[in-house]
Amino acid sequence: MAEFVTLEVDGGVGTIRLDRPPMNALNAQVQEELRAAALEASQRREVRAVVIYGGPKVFAAGADIKEMATMSYTDMVDRSAGLSSAFTSVAKIPKPVVAAVTGYALGGGCELSLCADYRVAASDAKLGQPEILLGVIPGAGGTQRLARLVGPSKAKDLCFTGRFVGAEEALRIGLVDAVVPSEEVYDAAHKWAAQFASGPGYALRAAKEAIDAGLSVDLDTGLAIERQQFAALFGTEDRTIGMQSFIENGPGKAQFANR
Repeated sequence: MAEFVTLEVDGGVGTIRLDRPPMNALNAQVQEELRAAALEASQRREVRAVVIYGGPKVFAAGADIKEMATMSYTDMVDRSAGLSSAFTSVAKIPKPVVAAVTGYALGGGCELSLCADYRVAASDAKLGQPEILLGVIPGAGGTQRLARLVGPSKAKDLCFTGRFVGAEEALRIGLVDAVVPSEEVYDAAHKWAAQFASGPGYALRAAKEAIDAGLSVDLDTGLAIERQQFAALFGTEDRTIGMQSFIENGPGKAQFANR
């Protein structure tokens, strides 16, 4: 039984909930529990979309600095691969994933939000990569996913300065996708996820994989990935259902089987 990270399912939407008061510090145990929750969410067929949520007060204020402060170079060599792969497990969930960001999402917390496909932030949320203030750099995807999301110049500004970004600036630079009052964050994120709960699961998976894989290759290779994913979907039952429904009833009325 996980102590700090749980997966709860409601109406096809799985919520990965961090609960390590007071700030959801992401120590090694939390990282491994995140990995396990991401794997469970990936494997359970009734989970069609995922919300990552740290509770109404804080998303995650970063890594557990007390845990890291005494680590040597060789200690971190041993640990860093596990840290990175735990976050990648969240990014690789083959379903739509939304981060519900309340309070602080700093350092590892910001990096965790970057693993989602979409981010809903509270109007008073603060995001950032302040690792430079500790004499290090982001180590769980911050230099890579952040640059791909907001561009290298803005990513360098955030990583070089370590400054915190308010919700409105985060929205303006593309670090988050929606800003709502703090008391509405989870509901807004759940609503975004719920629209996919009855969708064509394998087509959604293919779209996510094609976009993510295409970001790291040249255009011709990306188009080849897209073409392969597109053709493969003609082997699914949902493709047959979707096209027949369109012919008979028009768009947007298909009842998909997730097969």
